[in-house]
Amino acid sequence: MPLDTTSYYPDVPSSEPEAGRAGQPRAEAEKPDLPASEPIQPVKPSSQPEEPEGPRWLTLVCNILSWVLVPLLMPVYGVMLIFGLSILDIAPMPTRVLFTIIVFAFNVLIPMGMVILLKKAGLVDDIGLNGRKERLLPYIITILCLGATAWFMSLKGAPLWMSMFFIGGAVAGVINLVVNFYWKISAHSAGIAGIVAMLLRIMRDGFPEPSTFSWLIAVILLSGLLGAARVWLGRHTVCQVLAGYAVGFCSVFFITLIH
Repeated sequence: MPLDTTSYYPDVPSSEPEAGRAGQPRAEAEKPDLPASEPIQPVKPSSQPEEPEGPRWLTLVCNILSWVLVPLLMPVYGVMLIFGLSILDIAPMPTRVLFTIIVFAFNVLIPMGMVILLKKAGLVDDIGLNGRKERLLPYIITILCLGATAWFMSLKGAPLWMSMFFIGGAVAGVINLVVNFYWKISAHSAGIAGIVAMLLRIMRDGFPEPSTFSWLIAVILLSGLLGAARVWLGRHTVCQVLAGYAVGFCSVFFITLIH
């Protein structure tokens, strides 16, 4: 009778696949369970343009120039030049300071405060307002503030061309607002071009100081540098910058011709 010794040895798992046990090939049977891959979430496009390639110092200079010559400050620079270069230079210093503070409050503090509130409400992504669709409400606020400044100047007996300078800025804002529905136009270029137009009007009807022409040349050079900076930073194209110049200059120059 044969001796059965299988009960004396432990069962050792075989390295060979057992055919028909699970009905699966070996490769599929030994395949480890992998975690399910997570779906790829779409990346929300940023409203801020990419940093331009080139020297960092040049990009820094362009950013500084853009913020120093931001459109909101143009009314403030304008009233300072008016008091320094026109017949209004006879006004006492306390009056100059008071008017400048009021213009600053109307055209810088109020619009900036509203933009910050819009950003907190999620209606604006970037306080620099580089996105075309973000500019609608800020444009409306700026236009109303410029109109209020013109009304204040007329109440205080300022020359008509001085009040019309702010009205011209408001008209430029309205044009930019309408164009903004279809195309992105440079508000920076429009703002500084309005200063150029104002200096020309001072030279014509404002009993200018001898240094007015030098200031005009300096502002024209600054406007060129500002336009180049906006193009370098990728905020605007050359056509958008030139369109801004045309809107800002024509609005202020022709509105201030009203007597």
